[in-house]
Amino acid sequence: MLKNISLLAFLSLGFIQSLHAQGASDLWVVDTEGKGGKFKLLTQTANPLTNRPEYDNQPNFINDSEMVFSAADQKGNHDIILYSFRTGNFTNLSKSPDRSEYSPNLTDCKQYISAVVVEPDGKQRLWLYPIIGEAPELLYDDIAPVGYYDWYDNKAAMFVLGEPNRLVYARGKGDLQEISKNIGRSVKNRPNTPEISFLDRNDLESTEGREKVAIKSFNLKTNTFRSLGHSLPGSQDLIWIDKNHLLMAKGNEIFIKNVKDSDWLSLGKIESSTHQNISRMAYSPELNKLVFVMNRN
Repeated sequence: MLKNISLLAFLSLGFIQSLHAQGASDLWVVDTEGKGGKFKLLTQTANPLTNRPEYDNQPNFINDSEMVFSAADQKGNHDIILYSFRTGNFTNLSKSPDRSEYSPNLTDCKQYISAVVVEPDGKQRLWLYPIIGEAPELLYDDIAPVGYYDWYDNKAAMFVLGEPNRLVYARGKGDLQEISKNIGRSVKNRPNTPEISFLDRNDLESTEGREKVAIKSFNLKTNTFRSLGHSLPGSQDLIWIDKNHLLMAKGNEIFIKNVKDSDWLSLGKIESSTHQNISRMAYSPELNKLVFVMNRN
């Protein structure tokens, strides 16, 4: 067991079901310019980064030129893939015929790629894959099932599936701090803060028959909550591009919101005759690129 690293992950029942019925999706990339409130998408530069009938999804940047994502092979097994924007090469970081890896990300200590692993017996637990290529390590043998997650201070927060689902922060072995219950699938560390942001499904509004979910954050140092507005109607995935600005998407259109504002502003629509419905996104301020997932028609 790796010392001094704990996990915060979150999971919904839909996540478990989706592992067994993943649709065809590709990664796309678009250039950006500006920062903060002047952030813009150069939508005319958008193009597919992958183009396969299988599942390519869940991108995360791990440094200033590389990202990792989960990709299915032709047999439906999911591995961790590394893509380099510097070389344009794709490399398998895992190739495990008896298990599938999802939601890869870099740990705070930068020594591991973490991933949710569906093991041969169906358990879903968090594993760590050493950057130097050594054998992967199981992080917690007693926490399952886990799903999406993010890191803060070499610890993480977990969505633990149960009755009800719980969002917890693993402060240490056997020391799980409960943050909330009944959350959505986006759990993200707010950059340069001790806050974990999440979608609170206990606080809903309805617009045109679609749900808007409250976006909240929890300060892990002061144990206090902050309200950050509501999600786009019907959208589940958000990311931070800095400590004050959030991105979400609806259909093929991407929106931005300052945490101090209630309204989402459109950054533009991605035109495509082959793909639709943007979901997960990853942003690199060093590369000025936004990577996002789109479903194949």
